[in-house]
Amino acid sequence: MTLPLILLCVFAALLELDTTYAFQTLLSRPIIAAPIFGWLTGDVAAGIQIGIFAELLFADVSPLGGIIPPSGVVASAVPLFLYVQGIELYFGFFLGVLGAVLYSFFDALLRKTRFKWLIFLEKRIGKKPSDITRIILITLLLSFLMSFVFISVLVWASSQLMFILYPYLPQQLHFSFRLAYMAVPWIGLAALIPIFRLKAR
Repeated sequence: MTLPLILLCVFAALLELDTTYAFQTLLSRPIIAAPIFGWLTGDVAAGIQIGIFAELLFADVSPLGGIIPPSGVVASAVPLFLYVQGIELYFGFFLGVLGAVLYSFFDALLRKTRFKWLIFLEKRIGKKPSDITRIILITLLLSFLMSFVFISVLVWASSQLMFILYPYLPQQLHFSFRLAYMAVPWIGLAALIPIFRLKAR
């Protein structure tokens, strides 16, 4: 991976913290994150398109309570990472969505592991309250590192897979993925119609 693409993974991991762990400024929403990734990779228009499509796909899923939604950051970063390397957006988008779903399982596993660790930290903070800032910073750093590793491995594996398969993909598959990609915003809008109808009553 080149330095700009490594920086993209670093920035994606930072934005992933914004989803639930820190800040919560909504910068991690695909509609905002994807254009930023597009700017970093040199194609803002592709970033805007990915952002709109991913936002519509995940608009009705929020990280409330015990729900761990697919990662909008991963769904935004992966297609743009692949697009820079010559892979069409319609393939990258679906690999990004798959990666976003995988990240939700990864995050659930991390949260279960972290819960046991937090019990230990709670006792430590009870004995020495002045450690709380340092413990919070260490926890955020570990979350960032785990996200960075996941995103880096995912984009590397996705790019390697596509480099191997891309020359052998038939035109019918290109057409099918392109058609499915263009249907995504309509599927997202269809999912939102019942929500708007309920709010209007």
